Order: sequence, then C-alpha cells, then structure tokens
Amino acid sequence: MTQRLAGQVALVTGAAGGIGGAIAARFAGEGCRIIALDRAEAPSGDLRLLCDLGDETSLAHAVDAIRTSGLEPDIVVHAAAMGDSRPTMDTDAAFLAQMFAVNVGAALSLAQAFAPGMQARKRGCFLFVSSINSTYATPGLAAYAASKAALDSLMRTLALELAPDNVRVNSVRPASIDTPLWRRGMDAQPDPQSAIAANIKRHPLGRIGQPEDVAAL
Repeated sequence: MTQRLAGQVALVTGAAGGIGGAIAARFAGEGCRIIALDRAEAPSGDLRLLCDLGDETSLAHAVDAIRTSGLEPDIVVHAAAMGDSRPTMDTDAAFLAQMFAVNVGAALSLAQAFAPGMQARKRGCFLFVSSINSTYATPGLAAYAASKAALDSLMRTLALELAPDNVRVNSVRPASIDTPLWRRGMDAQPDPQSAIAANIKRHPLGRIGQPEDVAAL
C-alpha cells in the first residue's frame, strides 16, 4: 500500500470500535499518525485518549490533551456513535439529547476545535460517519435516524462555510455493517438469525458490509 498521507495526522473517534478501528488502521496504513479517541482504550494509535464523546467536559479535556501533545489534526473522522434503539413513543427527552450529543454535538465540537487551524493552513478535511438511516426509516430508530439526518445537515452547511479555505467536509452513509454494535441489535431481536437473514435481503450485494468497506471510502 502506498503511503499517500505520510506526515499527516488523523483524529478518529470511536477508534476502539468496529468502523472507527478499521478507519484508524486504514489511515495508519496510508502513513498518518493517529489520534485515537474512544470510551474504551483503542488498540493502537500514536496518541490514545479515553473520551466520552457525549460529555462536553470529557471532550474538552481530550481537545486540551491533543493540543498539549503537539499533534495538529489534518483529518478529523467522527465515527463514534450512539446507536441504541427505542420505540418512538418510549423516546424521552434525555434519550434524544444523549443521542444528539454523541452523534451530532461531538462532530460540531470537533469542527469548532480544529477547523480554525485547518483554515489557517488552507488544507484539511472532516469526515462524518452518518448512516443510511438518515433518510431510510426503520421502526425503533427514530432518535438515531433524526441524529444522523442532523449530522448530514451539519455536514452540508459546514462544507459550504469551510470550502473558501480549502477545507473539505463529507459524510459516509453506510447501510448495515457487521460490528459488535450491529450484532447487539440483532441479538436483541426475538429471532436473531431470522433478523439477520431479513437484513441481508435488503442489501443488493447479498451480504452485510464490513468495517473495512467503510474505511476504504
């Protein structure tokens, strides 16, 4: 593999998870130094920080630690996500707020923290891992889907605002990806194997995506 990004620094949230871990590994393979953020310790990274992305104080401490380290992100990937399901009628304000804090608020905070440096250098990019559920309705995922739709909207606005300074902002919207989070969702179904089979049938390729598929994007 050619190291197309040698010398650059990539910050990846959710780096201990399936998608985030695969993204961090792919960027490392391309020559990036990795700043890995997650609630659990990431398996690798030049700077590994424990951080609750849904807690403003925790995230602020992580940002301070990054700045103290001397590593300045050229690339910021927000892959961490809260993906819990709950029937719409059982979705209370606290659940909705926590969903938005992790999935949308953290993306905004990271942009506010690191976009100014990218703008000053006239280069950099943000990548938000969204979901097909931002436009595809699934029972039980009202809060999750709403948060991903908001993330897409944030991406579009931020992309326009940062484009004059040559800073790019994009989203990737995967369908079902075989991660521990997805497996937990399937295991919670009355018949997990039937749920998996039905889910596979929704995908034209006839298989569930892998974290490496997302990382390749």
